[in-house]
Amino acid sequence: MSSKNRWLVRISFALFLGYVYFTISSRDGIYSFLFLNTILGYIPLELALQIKPRQNNFVLFILTFLWMLFYPNAPYVLTDLFHLAMLDPYNSATGLMEFNLHLWLNFTNLVASALACSLMGLWSLEHVANSLLAHFNIWNRLNKNILTIALILISSVGIYIGRFLRLHTAYLFLNPQWVVQQLLEMWNTRMLIFVIFMTIIQVIMWVTVTITRASLDSSEEAIKKAAQPKE
Repeated sequence: MSSKNRWLVRISFALFLGYVYFTISSRDGIYSFLFLNTILGYIPLELALQIKPRQNNFVLFILTFLWMLFYPNAPYVLTDLFHLAMLDPYNSATGLMEFNLHLWLNFTNLVASALACSLMGLWSLEHVANSLLAHFNIWNRLNKNILTIALILISSVGIYIGRFLRLHTAYLFLNPQWVVQQLLEMWNTRMLIFVIFMTIIQVIMWVTVTITRASLDSSEEAIKKAAQPKE
């Protein structure tokens, strides 16, 4: 990502966070959680921007470790969409959806945060995977796909931890022994099925983004060639 695009992303998130804070969180409404969750969803992106293929091993390890701790917060925001159930969009008498702009504003806020965090989170995941493989000189398409899916699987476990165990990253530093105990006791069939569900969602998003990006690149290249003046 170019320096210009990095700052464009940063400024866009800052503006969105300001909007969320002043229009939602400051009013202590039912969606006041959105401000904090969006910040947490942005952190892995900023950490990924600091990771480079040619980097000191210790620095790379620390940044990657921190990224892995915070990355699940990005796709986690997708689970906030369940809070749309609080909107009650249907008219009890007719059973039809009501045209309520306040309702659609809340819908827009939740979906915008979920899309921004999850899609930019996927960029950070691919960037980290590419950087790690390039650092150890083992990059190829197969290794990239394997590492990407492995990181997605790990993040799905992280989503479960955040959503159902309610363990935040800070707890790992404040009370590590208790956190380890919770992590050891969480494994069961229902938990594994949830992890599979979250993995499927993320893999579908990743494949869709990858195909779309490749198709657009091919299309733009073909258009450029067609636009060149013929001799």
